[in-house]
Amino acid sequence: MDTGVRNRKNKSSPEAEKAIKGKIEEITSVDNHNMLKESIEKLKHLNENINRDSGDGESAPDTPPPETAPEDSLTTPSPTTTTPSTTTTTPSTTRTTESTTKPSVTQKSSARQKSKNAAKSAAAAPPLELSLRLDGMSVFLFVLAFITRIWKLETPKGIVFDELHYGKYASLYMQNTFFFDSQPPLGKQLIALAAYIAGFDGNFKFDRIGTPYDPVVPVSAMRIVPAFFGSLLMPTVYNTMVELGLSHYTGALAAFLMIFDNAVLAQSRFILMEGILMFFGVFGLLCILKFRRFYHQPYSVPWFVCLIIGAASLSACVCVRYFGIFTFLLGLGILTRDFWMMVGDRLVSERQLLGHFLTRAVIFITIPVALYIGCFYVHLSLLYKAGPNDNIMTSAFQASLEGGLASIIANQPVKVVHGSQITLRHTHGRTCWLHSHDAVYPVKYPDGRGSSHQQQVTCYSYKDVNNWWIVKKPEVEELVVTEPHEPIKNGDLVQLVHGLTSRALNSHDVAAGMSPHNQEVAAYIDYNVSMPAQTTWRVEILNSELSDGYWHAVESQIRLIHVNSSQALKFSGRQLPDWGFRQHEVVTDKVLDQEDTIWNVEEHRYTRTEDKKEREKDLLRSEMIPMERKNLTFWNKLFELQYKMLFNNQENVAGHMYASEPLDWLFLKRGVAYWISANSNAQVHFIGNIVTWLSGTLSLVAYLGLFVLYLLRRQRACYDLPEDSWNKFCTFGEVLGIGYAVHYIPYFLVDRTLFLHHYMPAYIFKLCMLAAMIEHGHYLVSQHFKAPRIAKLYLGAVGVWMVSIVYVFWFFAPVTYGTTDLTADQVMSMAWRETWDLIIHKQ
Repeated sequence: MDTGVRNRKNKSSPEAEKAIKGKIEEITSVDNHNMLKESIEKLKHLNENINRDSGDGESAPDTPPPETAPEDSLTTPSPTTTTPSTTTTTPSTTRTTESTTKPSVTQKSSARQKSKNAAKSAAAAPPLELSLRLDGMSVFLFVLAFITRIWKLETPKGIVFDELHYGKYASLYMQNTFFFDSQPPLGKQLIALAAYIAGFDGNFKFDRIGTPYDPVVPVSAMRIVPAFFGSLLMPTVYNTMVELGLSHYTGALAAFLMIFDNAVLAQSRFILMEGILMFFGVFGLLCILKFRRFYHQPYSVPWFVCLIIGAASLSACVCVRYFGIFTFLLGLGILTRDFWMMVGDRLVSERQLLGHFLTRAVIFITIPVALYIGCFYVHLSLLYKAGPNDNIMTSAFQASLEGGLASIIANQPVKVVHGSQITLRHTHGRTCWLHSHDAVYPVKYPDGRGSSHQQQVTCYSYKDVNNWWIVKKPEVEELVVTEPHEPIKNGDLVQLVHGLTSRALNSHDVAAGMSPHNQEVAAYIDYNVSMPAQTTWRVEILNSELSDGYWHAVESQIRLIHVNSSQALKFSGRQLPDWGFRQHEVVTDKVLDQEDTIWNVEEHRYTRTEDKKEREKDLLRSEMIPMERKNLTFWNKLFELQYKMLFNNQENVAGHMYASEPLDWLFLKRGVAYWISANSNAQVHFIGNIVTWLSGTLSLVAYLGLFVLYLLRRQRACYDLPEDSWNKFCTFGEVLGIGYAVHYIPYFLVDRTLFLHHYMPAYIFKLCMLAAMIEHGHYLVSQHFKAPRIAKLYLGAVGVWMVSIVYVFWFFAPVTYGTTDLTADQVMSMAWRETWDLIIHKQ
């Protein structure tokens, strides 16, 4: 029986060996890995069939089963390693082939088991896992920048330039006192927060530049805020450059240029806004650029994080200073361009495009609006007490402040009636009150024109007893309040009688002194000549719906229309000469719908006596003591404050000795003296590193020239740069070049006093462009022209150039830090005289 079995097996063995040999040869000829695995599987099934044909199922075969293969064969890495290089027809070869192919099956089983274990581990992982990765270069740049900014941070111990304003604002925040500034409050709030944490109570008067700080003022705590944000700017610039496709060395070079620039250092060392402004702007752009990475991962967590943080940071830039809107628009432009490229992607459906558009629009509308309104909500909530800038705001706003004009509402009547004594305030624009005094217009003006020679009526910018007028109806002779009261309604005719001189407000067909195209306004004097009185005015209440058509003090905004000429009483904005005591001119104008024709009653009381002398005594005793606050909604206060901020030219100081023009900024023609010690020659000047300043200007010219050259040659099918290098050249040009233009060119259109520090955001982009052009120059030398020796010389020249930057930084350090008492010889030496010419314009 056993012999028969073995004979049958032996008879079939040559056939089996022949079949196996053919399969092995087939496997050897296959190059593809997948086909190899399939062939091995076929070989396995064929071997199993042969074994079944060779035995009766009761006798064991002479060769051991595949399951008893040696253990070391289980570690066979992959099927490709088991492919035999040579084949023989011996049974031992067959057994070896069988034993080397089987471990692949075992390996698959092991891999499946590992996969299951990994799946179990993943299922057991926590729902939120955070990992921290530090970029060594970013940390190094931050630490280096921070050291340069906090070194002797408390020096100088006096008010440096605009610390006069920002320090004052911080102290007013501490005392909850309202102040007016034409820029948003976020940066000032960060300074105030640091002062609050340091225990500052606001009891220091920031009166003039150079005033020594009292020990109670936490100077270092307040200065460390811009120093911290200015230091964060360096790693942010580094990562932005890398995100633009430039090398890490180029990113580090851009940060190096900013660390060792005296102007960037000065603006991020003292209590100023530019360091905070530049960080938020560049960080927002970095987030927008990182957002590009997730083009193929829309609506993922990193996609949302980059978009939301980018919108928040760019919005914060605007909330520090309004000039941050340029950076915001640049980020918005990058998003718009990327979306336009997405429109051309046919893999993105129209529904998906709509979703992307709405998501971006919602985020870039809601977050900026919420952050902007939020910082003003904090601002108005903290500043609830009356302060030094109250008179800029309307009467209603002042009445909402504690200790302001609250007594107007608390102690005075609301309705204006016949016999009311009022002060009439110019509502919008410059704060002033309708005023008259016992002086007349000159008989003739310097240009030869004649006047009415009537009593002058002006707009006076200060509270004065001559600001009082009495409202009367034309048909009633008495000036006292009647019983019952006769309230003035919208459209009523009235006369305004000056309280102290008892002369009525008048206008006639005589050209105004400073505005000949308008009619003169005067208080009527009867000279018994052919110039009758024209003293009747019609009251137009512009917001009559708030008072049911009645004229109310404070809240009613009115326009007085001269009945005889149908012209409106107007503040002309022109200042009268000496004969008008330098007060502002009041005229009438045919154009009724103007903001300068709007007035409102501020102080109001009822006339109780007809006796002129008693009435004068009452007016002289009319000083009001504030008592309570008037309720005014946040939205009303926000709207008014925004209007005043946008149209009040508070920062425009004409004829400033350190003012400069945008063209001066390109070559650093004029700096600014920030601080000079009263006891020594120690001083602080705002001046940049002349090496980087001029190099940056040259880099802009070089980029523009190369871009035009490349573009012209590509038009003629001469491709100097490979496609990837050309795309990188265009990418950093779009962001850095356009970024520079967006932050620089608008200043040519601005009608206001400009200083060198307005150039700083554009300067950041210029330094980044400089670093990028240095990398591009090295690429041209080493890759395009294939000149390795010249490339080494190029790098050596860049190294010498960087050493010169550090030297100039060190040379100007005494007038950047203000820690060194300079001798007269140092100041007057040739080196310092050259420095002085760079710092300030030559007298």
